[in-house]
Amino acid sequence: MIASSKHQQGLTFISLVFILGLIAFFVLLGLKIGPIYLNHSKVVSTLSELKRTPDIEYQSEPEIRNSLSKRFNINYVNDVTQENITITRHENYLKIVIEYEVVKNIAGNLSVLITFNDVMEVNKQ
Repeated sequence: MIASSKHQQGLTFISLVFILGLIAFFVLLGLKIGPIYLNHSKVVSTLSELKRTPDIEYQSEPEIRNSLSKRFNINYVNDVTQENITITRHENYLKIVIEYEVVKNIAGNLSVLITFNDVMEVNKQ
């Protein structure tokens, strides 16, 4: 027998559309979720800047909240509200917890929920 020199090669149209659809879905997912994590990195950097602030452990709760609010406004962080910030103070201990959720609509009735919980602790020496 002589083997045929014509062999089927390549993708069918349906498999090509399926692969392109998967690629488009993951690109869309990255474009929707990426900015959420960029904003979260701004929240983390704001907390680390606040920790380096001199005498932060001696400031009152409204002063700390005001400082955080100003820094969030400068960095265009809109996901964190004052209700998401918890400040705990003891004799020689300051703890700031920022816990918030972000819900982002992907397409139609498909949405993603991302939860963040950031903690900053300062001990008076």
